[in-house]
Amino acid sequence: MERPWLELSREVRLQFKHRISKVFLWRDNSDILFCPNHEDLTRTSLPRSANESSQAFEFISSLKDCAKNKDLSRGALIHEDILRKGLLHRCFESLITMYARCGAVAPAKELFDTYPSRNVYTWNALIGGLADGGQGREALNYFERMQCAQIAPDPVTFAYALKACGSIRAIDRGVQIHDSIARQGFLDNNSTLSNTIISMYAKCSAFEKAHQVLEELPNRDVISWNALIAGYVQHGRGEKAWDCFERMQCEGLSPDAVTFLSMVKACSTMKAVHKGEKIHREISAQGLLCDNSVLQNALLDMYVKCGSLAKARQVLFELPHRDVISWSTLIAGYVQQGDGDQAISCFNEMKREGISPNTVTYISLLQACGSIGSIEKGEEIHYEVRLKGILNDNLTLGNSIVDMYAKCGAFTKARKMLESLPVRDVVSWTSLIGGYIQHGKCEQALDCFEQMQREGVNPNAVTFICVLKACGSIGATAKGDEIYEVIAKQGLLKSDGALGNALVDMYARCGALMKARHVLDELPMRDVITWSALIAGYAEQGEGEQVMDCFLQMRHEGLCPNPITYISILKTCGGMGAIAQGKTIHDEIAKQNLLGTDIILDTALVDMYAKCNSLAKAKQLLEEIPTRDTVSWNALIAAYVQEGESEHALRCFKQMQCEGVSPDPVTFLCVLNACSHLGKAEDATFYLGDMDRSYGMNPDPEHYNCIVDLFARMGHLTKAVRVMKNLPLQGGSGACSALLAACEKWGHADVGSWAFDYALQVDQNDPAFYILMANIHAVAHIQNERKKI
Repeated sequence: MERPWLELSREVRLQFKHRISKVFLWRDNSDILFCPNHEDLTRTSLPRSANESSQAFEFISSLKDCAKNKDLSRGALIHEDILRKGLLHRCFESLITMYARCGAVAPAKELFDTYPSRNVYTWNALIGGLADGGQGREALNYFERMQCAQIAPDPVTFAYALKACGSIRAIDRGVQIHDSIARQGFLDNNSTLSNTIISMYAKCSAFEKAHQVLEELPNRDVISWNALIAGYVQHGRGEKAWDCFERMQCEGLSPDAVTFLSMVKACSTMKAVHKGEKIHREISAQGLLCDNSVLQNALLDMYVKCGSLAKARQVLFELPHRDVISWSTLIAGYVQQGDGDQAISCFNEMKREGISPNTVTYISLLQACGSIGSIEKGEEIHYEVRLKGILNDNLTLGNSIVDMYAKCGAFTKARKMLESLPVRDVVSWTSLIGGYIQHGKCEQALDCFEQMQREGVNPNAVTFICVLKACGSIGATAKGDEIYEVIAKQGLLKSDGALGNALVDMYARCGALMKARHVLDELPMRDVITWSALIAGYAEQGEGEQVMDCFLQMRHEGLCPNPITYISILKTCGGMGAIAQGKTIHDEIAKQNLLGTDIILDTALVDMYAKCNSLAKAKQLLEEIPTRDTVSWNALIAAYVQEGESEHALRCFKQMQCEGVSPDPVTFLCVLNACSHLGKAEDATFYLGDMDRSYGMNPDPEHYNCIVDLFARMGHLTKAVRVMKNLPLQGGSGACSALLAACEKWGHADVGSWAFDYALQVDQNDPAFYILMANIHAVAHIQNERKKI
């Protein structure tokens, strides 16, 4: 009986540019397929042949191309042509396979169900299409139905069923199918089926079984080894893949392009650039790079993931054909390495070659713009994607634009973009929240968090981590308590160590160290980051004993300190003057080969020795640091000033300048203090002017206070007054005290009166000013009495 029109219930969405809204399939006397919006699609004309078999062959060949390229729109049009020419009976299996491999399960099933006489080939078409299209569970369901229908599977069916088991890691079902194959004798002289079994076990991470099948093969070939190697790579076991690769070669088997592709991926997971270079040489020697874009891009990706971007760039420019994937891979690599400028440069080169960016390229480029604060380039990309019309249905791209504007501090634009999104998800909001925090706008970040929840969007772990950072930055302990309660209720701490670390860090930064310790003790898993956050909190509060206690407890748990831990410990040793413990930590750092790898750690060592009055050792360490920065020099210069060795401080400053290291305001404050201690008024005046003259820095009130103090102590009160007149009132408290004290010392009541009036404008409630002025009057009275005598 002929069936009436039958509308498939499922919309078929394509992965790429094309989209078919709905497919209507019906069978009448002429067997016609109708696609409502087919007029929008470009029909590919097929060669016309008078011979029906020849035409069917052409259709089948075209359908295979559609299945391979997942070109569902073209496949649907070919289906229509087939039906109009009455060739459905010759193309049924190919149509089913095409739809299934393109992920259009509903049309594939409908065709299958309407086929009047299903045989093993029809079943194989559907099962194979589903397995190849990533529909493993559906493939196994039809494999079961096939047997219930009394259709015996053949080796091809079993191969597809095994592939389905591997794709969904259904190891138990795979073992059963393996047993069935063995019982039916299909393994005899069938290396293809044996290789599929190896692949299934490897994909299911059952490597012992995979090896067992491999060892039992009478004739192992490169495909057998490829199946095992690919499984190891899929599960991130690069070293095992490398062992198999070497053993395969020892057996006299030459790797093919598939082997090399897996090995390149293995080198990526291991970040083994030297092994990757070896594989690269072998690939080139065999001439496999010429027409294999997949292998070319895999090599490029390997160098990128190994951090060897110069080599990656070299590979890119040696490629005979560079495509958008090649360029996007390199651009993403530069972004991951934090080199946004180079990423943008690559993007511009790509466009000059006439290659059109895709969504992946744009997302990487937006990340680059955000990382370097290039708002102009970011706006250009935003305009470009909007012009192309690819923004409307791509939430990931929209979120990337929000993130870019937020990272650039363009919050009005970020907000506007967020509000224009058709759907705002947790990533959209978290991007904006993260940007606020990055720019120190923590209150706005918390407001944004509240608004997100009001809109019914639930925060995820990343959102909570961002918001906890905001709470820690502004000391919002109460808000942190609320968030902790929500996190605990949702049970998120059981599975997310980063969230636990963020909680400890938040409480530590808020100075709520008892709460921080309580959270740490309650965490199901804690690592060196957890302990380092707590130790840093204790170090910041000057709780030296607690720092050392936590450090010992962390070591007792078998955790190895990282540079951040050591920095806090060294800070504590310096504060306590515990040079013996500091030396022990220094030795540990040296044994771990950390010296010279982290400039902040190197500086902490210099600072520790300097604060422990071991200035010679501090100077020696500074000279051994491969890269000395401003902070390193400041630590030593400040220590010399503190210990009254001001000449050494000034010599260090000159050496620092000779090395091309630019001073900062802290450096100049130390230098001015050194000049003050030495009574070098002219030098101090020169350095104060040099801040703006040579380095474009505006002196802070502290710098002026230092100059005022120097002039005042030397009795140059008029010069001191001249400097004070350039001071903003809110920064003049220290200068007032220094000048009033000098007036008392030198008996200058007139200058003292001026300084007192100035001081009252700064802070009329400061009792020290009144006491100093009273003393000035007392000294002046005594001097007047002496004059009378």
